[in-house]
Amino acid sequence: MINREDLAALDKADPLANLHDRFELPDGVIYLDGNSLGPLPKNVPARVAEVVQRQWRDDLIRSWNIHDWDRLPLSVGDRIAPLIGAGPGEVLVGDSTSVNLFKLMAAALELRPERKVIVSQSGNFPTDIYLAEGLIRQLGDGHELRLVDGDDVLGAIDDDVALVSLTQVDYRSGHLQEMANVTHRAHDAGALMLWDLSHSAGVMTVDLAGAGADFAVGCSYKYLNGGPGAPAYLYVARHLQDQMRQPLSGWHGHAAPFEFETHYRPAPGIVRQRCGTPSVIGMSVLDAALDVFDDLDMAAVRAKSQALTGHFIDLVEQRCGGHGFTLATPRDPACRGSQVSWHHENGYPIMQALITGCVIGDFRSPDILRFGFAPLYLRYVDVWDAVTVLQRVLADGSWDRPEYHARAAIT
Repeated sequence: MINREDLAALDKADPLANLHDRFELPDGVIYLDGNSLGPLPKNVPARVAEVVQRQWRDDLIRSWNIHDWDRLPLSVGDRIAPLIGAGPGEVLVGDSTSVNLFKLMAAALELRPERKVIVSQSGNFPTDIYLAEGLIRQLGDGHELRLVDGDDVLGAIDDDVALVSLTQVDYRSGHLQEMANVTHRAHDAGALMLWDLSHSAGVMTVDLAGAGADFAVGCSYKYLNGGPGAPAYLYVARHLQDQMRQPLSGWHGHAAPFEFETHYRPAPGIVRQRCGTPSVIGMSVLDAALDVFDDLDMAAVRAKSQALTGHFIDLVEQRCGGHGFTLATPRDPACRGSQVSWHHENGYPIMQALITGCVIGDFRSPDILRFGFAPLYLRYVDVWDAVTVLQRVLADGSWDRPEYHARAAIT
């Protein structure tokens, strides 16, 4: 049975250990919710001050040229590209994940006009499903959303399918889809493939190009630590970029926006995916947050992720067995992302008691306690200490206080 001293020894040998000090983490807090919101990188406040106090205050509107504000969607996208297996000019930062999903879904259906089916999962993140439903309603052309129960979508992909839209890591269970296999099956059937990377980019190796993916979206405020409401990103494989017509044809996606032409003419390449004015402060924060990934070996990040989640599963079962927990996450490390989820009928109040005890995870309805493990700032001893707090709140029954049962708006 592993003990805290064993985990402390792993921290000493950890090649990523020095990254912990690059984040502002409150003293005494074990933060296991980077899958919802990453913590503040230490270099971000200085970057915000530079953008606000010098670029905005001093250089005013001249900053669009002096500081290349207009190129931020492309330059920051190029920094994300290596983290998701994309090349230069294949990733654009801007808008929200939901808006980017709508743009890419609409463009994909237009590329397959003879097909009427979108395949997804009933357990997919709600916005991915809602956007597909809304798009189908807007098109009014007989399209269908085919939702698959469970993780095996291969059998649902046939010659009627225009688009397969999946999340690489399931937000509830942490199940990891086999990206290459599913993408190849979609292409064999003549369909296009769209991946949501919101729960995978930044904690594991992602290879969109190697898998042959057509499109992808992702948010940047989770494992990329871009801050609350940070701009999202999208990926379009290079060979499809000039074929696509996205529906939100705003002026920043025009081939010559400052010619102010009367009619829309799409820009070449990934630029046509732009819509409105970029969020300069938000993109600058994200740009600074990405510094921690420079020259980082994502295989080492993935290995630590698998080790952290594995130790957490083992320790919860060893030290908290008999308290009604059922593992919701795949036990095989190759089949899970960087989170561990547990079913428990009292999951919500237990999580609130943990948060009061400075172990921050989150809850997903109906009964899931969810813990995210970000290898850049989490230590192995954090796993031991988190389970110690869980063991205590279960043993003393403190989770059953009335205030912990009252549901907050955000869970």
